[in-house]
This record gives sequence, C-alpha cells and structure tokens, in this order.
Amino acid sequence: MARYTGPMTKKSRRLGVDLVGGDAAFERRPYPPGMHGRGRIKESEYLLQLREKQKARISYGIMERQFFNYYAEASRRPGKTGDNLLQLLECRLDNVVYRAGFARTRRHARQLVSHGHFLVNGKKVDIPSYQVSQYDIIDVKEKSLETTPFIVARETHGERVVPAWLQALPTRMRILVHQVPVRAQIDVPVQEQLIVEFYSKK
Repeated sequence: MARYTGPMTKKSRRLGVDLVGGDAAFERRPYPPGMHGRGRIKESEYLLQLREKQKARISYGIMERQFFNYYAEASRRPGKTGDNLLQLLECRLDNVVYRAGFARTRRHARQLVSHGHFLVNGKKVDIPSYQVSQYDIIDVKEKSLETTPFIVARETHGERVVPAWLQALPTRMRILVHQVPVRAQIDVPVQEQLIVEFYSKK
C-alpha cells in the first residue's frame, strides 16, 4: 500500500497543526514553509474544507484514494458521516497500537504492524488498515516481546494518555478494545463536518 514518506514537519507547518505530536521543529516555526510563509493567505471556504481533509488524511498517514474510500464507507453507514469517518480511522490497527502507547507515532505503529509483530484474537495481522472491533484482543507476538521497540514501549508507557475505549496492559503488551469510539472520545484537531462538505460537492 502506498504511503507518504516525506517530511512531516513541512506538512504540519502548511496546515498549521502539529501532525506528529511533540514536534519541536513545528513549535519553533508554526507558520507555513517557504519564502512567503508569513504572508497572509485568503481563507476561502474551499481552502478551509481542503485543509481539514488534509489534516485528517495526513494525521492518519493515508493516501488520497484510500481516504476517499473511508469517506464513501462512512456515508453508507447510519448516523453522522463525519463521526463515522473518524470512527473508521480510529479503528485502524496501526492507530490502535499508537493510541495504546506501544509506538511513538502512527508511522512507527504502521511499521510495527507491517512487520508482523501483532496478533488480533490470536491470529497474526500485518495489515495496518485492519479494522478492530469491540472486544478484540491485540497482543504483541511472544517472539517480539524482547525486541527494542517493545522494551522501550514498556519502559515509557504512561507518558501518553490511553483513550477510555481502549485498555493497555504494558506488562503483557496487550490491548483490549472495550468499544468502538464515539466522537467525544476521539482527540484529533479536525472539524469533520468540513470534510463532509468538501466531498459532498464532488
């Protein structure tokens, strides 16, 4: 699956929000990159909608086609399309690993999943976009427990708050999915209604 591998700080500065989390370079220069970065940009309705879509897409590390597919699936489901979209993104396996504190960033989580370090309900899953469900149990493979990323994860666990819809057991390197998240439990700096408006015009 294609993915963006370029500099994230540049994307963060362009969109005006720290997409990585704790990005010191963004903190130093929180204005757009380039020689006209400090200039005034005309804030059109389209630009605001596009910016929100890009924030969500880049935050979760998804390419354009896959993100549109998530939107299409969200619009087919009952309920608010924007809430459904964020729920689908949050339930990606790589995001769950990141949210549970077992990886530093979503990029790092994606790499760990792709390398086959995780079991979901006892079965190996190496697809970052795999959708977890309520009551799923996610374990680090026994052979992977003593590798450096997971030793570090155990030592540093607790530095980031685990959302209430998940439970992380760092001593066993296990994640319990208590429920799929509702909008109030999803902490992303995105106005999802603007994303819905962006796609509804196409």
